[in-house]
Amino acid sequence: MLELADSHGHLTMVFEGGEMKSAPRAPSAAELKELVARARDAGVTRILVPATDREDQRRAVETAEAHDGVYAAVGFHPHEAKEFDEDRDLRIFEELCASKKVVAVGEIGLDYHYDHSPRDVQKRVVAAQLRFAKERNLPVLLHNRLSEADLLPILAAEYPGTPETPRGVFHSFCADVATGERALGLGYLVSFSGMLTFKTADNVRDAAAALPLGSMLLETDAPYLAPAPFRGKPNESSYLPRTAARLAEVKGVSVEEVARVTTDNFRRLFRVD
Repeated sequence: MLELADSHGHLTMVFEGGEMKSAPRAPSAAELKELVARARDAGVTRILVPATDREDQRRAVETAEAHDGVYAAVGFHPHEAKEFDEDRDLRIFEELCASKKVVAVGEIGLDYHYDHSPRDVQKRVVAAQLRFAKERNLPVLLHNRLSEADLLPILAAEYPGTPETPRGVFHSFCADVATGERALGLGYLVSFSGMLTFKTADNVRDAAAALPLGSMLLETDAPYLAPAPFRGKPNESSYLPRTAARLAEVKGVSVEEVARVTTDNFRRLFRVD
């Protein structure tokens, strides 16, 4: 069986009744156990749970501590940046980082599609979180939606790396090839989600074809972005093999090669076994 790593799965969120008609809720302990078990049965041996806000990051850490092979990140999503209090929240980050299961800062970044938080606030908050990550030598999980013109210079100023010293990953990559090349040059990997399987996502497949497999991760972004044929339904980590198979087709390599390289990259970036 393939061994895969889900670099971005929101195990703190599930949709009621298997439908995505309302806001997600926190899963029960039994639901979490089932999600992790199904993932393992599918060969997904590692899952990194990103955080979106103050309460979600606490749930992420609790989830990671309760399950083998599950890890957590701390951070504020750009949608929630307006709620970020630098003094208070960096102290909370520090507290949560006492857990050995916290291996990254994220999900952080910029989102210029929805603009749920003002752009100047988003930029200030992502810079503060990048500085926190740099001080602790933690990789970051980056959200980028139509914002690379601002995000890339912030990364260059606050937390640059090199291909040999990666600093983080652009999650669910859907920007153009030039953005990907600039990200890789700054020491950031790119991660591909179920979007790779969407019929209309030629731009995502073009980027995956052009960028090197050695700089890639896989993810679900569960419970969002379920791959075909589950598009529009809640996603989960057990669906990751479908994205791995599509990436193998795009790259013209075996799915075993995709699994090996992306899992090795997960272990290298997040410094886990």
